Amino acid sequence: MPPGGPAAVTSCPCISTSPARRRRDVPALVRVDLLIFQSTVGPGAHAPGPTRVRPTCAPAVSLQEHTVKDHRRLGRDLEIYHSDPMIGAGLPLWLPAGAAARHAIEEYVREEERLAGYQHVYSPPLAKRQMFARSGHLAKFADDMFPAMSDDPDAAHDDPEALMLRPSLCPHHAMVFGSRGRSYRELPVRIAELGGMYRAERSGVVGGLSRVRAISLNDAHVFCSLDQVGAEVALVLAMCARIHPALGFAADGYRLSLRGPGAGYLGADADWARAEALLRDALVRAGVPFEEAPGEAAFYGPKIDIQVRDLAGRESTLATVQVDFAQPERFDLSYTDRDGSPARPVMVHRSIVGSMERLMAHLLEVHQGAFPAWYAPVQLAVAPVGEAQDGSARSFAEQALRAGLRASLSLDGSLGLRIREASQRKVPYLAVIGSREAEAGEVSLRLRDGRQLPPIPYAQALDLVGGAVAARSRELAP
Repeated sequence: MPPGGPAAVTSCPCISTSPARRRRDVPALVRVDLLIFQSTVGPGAHAPGPTRVRPTCAPAVSLQEHTVKDHRRLGRDLEIYHSDPMIGAGLPLWLPAGAAARHAIEEYVREEERLAGYQHVYSPPLAKRQMFARSGHLAKFADDMFPAMSDDPDAAHDDPEALMLRPSLCPHHAMVFGSRGRSYRELPVRIAELGGMYRAERSGVVGGLSRVRAISLNDAHVFCSLDQVGAEVALVLAMCARIHPALGFAADGYRLSLRGPGAGYLGADADWARAEALLRDALVRAGVPFEEAPGEAAFYGPKIDIQVRDLAGRESTLATVQVDFAQPERFDLSYTDRDGSPARPVMVHRSIVGSMERLMAHLLEVHQGAFPAWYAPVQLAVAPVGEAQDGSARSFAEQALRAGLRASLSLDGSLGLRIREASQRKVPYLAVIGSREAEAGEVSLRLRDGRQLPPIPYAQALDLVGGAVAARSRELAP
């Protein structure tokens, strides 16, 4: 807000309005999105157009730019996802283009996790009510969980046998660790999963991909001894420092989220103090600037949150690492220590890229839909100049597919129209084949950045595109 607080705001531009209902027991509300500027010039200076001013939430952006760059607009124009009222708010459909980009990212992250020693599992997205009562999620998140399901219509609302959609993957992964006896020699045990979880968000607060009800979370839990926690947290921070640049973005800040006042936290004071010290030390050793935020901790432990901002300046958490002494205690997890006695593991929660929905929303805005070639939905479009070159174009497209590229054949409309369509779809490479290229077994590559390369043989073109994809390079060509 400007100096003087809300009272100093006399007028400001409205971006959008939408119905909102935070609770069932309050009247319907209307959510209003506004931009508030530090400058004191009249509101006409902030109308859509070339004029730029800097909102207090930063970065500088005009209303017209905000509309064009918003991930919801980009997602619709590029056919990344679709929302349908018949399905429900906060339940997006991933369309083929979005699914292709998401799959490439998932495979990359999964491989990085495998190389870091993680073991991948699958777990069901629901469980008995009693499991969430034990984990503490039911007491803490009951209002954000969908109602229990039972095959007995007369069952009590608090029936422990009733099934519930999970709001978190943590309890399932605790059960994975506890599925058999463990030795100290096995530690750390790193369990990872890209799993579904569900939050009963009100329809007025969900929007696009940034806040949804069905969440696909890149999640993992490390079970280790206390003296291994520091190294595990450092490993997570190092993975983030490697994976985030490959995706093409950087963190806007690191936050050490600490316990605040109140009794809504699990665990002993001494355990919290130790966990906070371990996370603080990891951040200092990593050499990254950070701020401490009391009251932002999870109910079971403190955490490091890696923050990003959208184009309107709104801050959100994309990656996190958390230390938890409470869940192992609640699920009675143990391993056999060196002296043969049972010992309690520490549970480290971590997510490298957060939910796929929020990640895709952020990447859409960061790249304005022009993703790096390695996770672009279509990496190579092939366009013959005329019908006589259709066979050559089809042959080249098939070779590209066999080489592992996501290639499409563009045949309909004039050549100019197909070039514009490829540009609008943000395709990194467009291969044009005319009569001379067809006779010589060559293609002319047009790059998304505007460059046009001279004709080169099929194999050389595939090597160029495949090399940029394999290297996960931001550059399309040398």
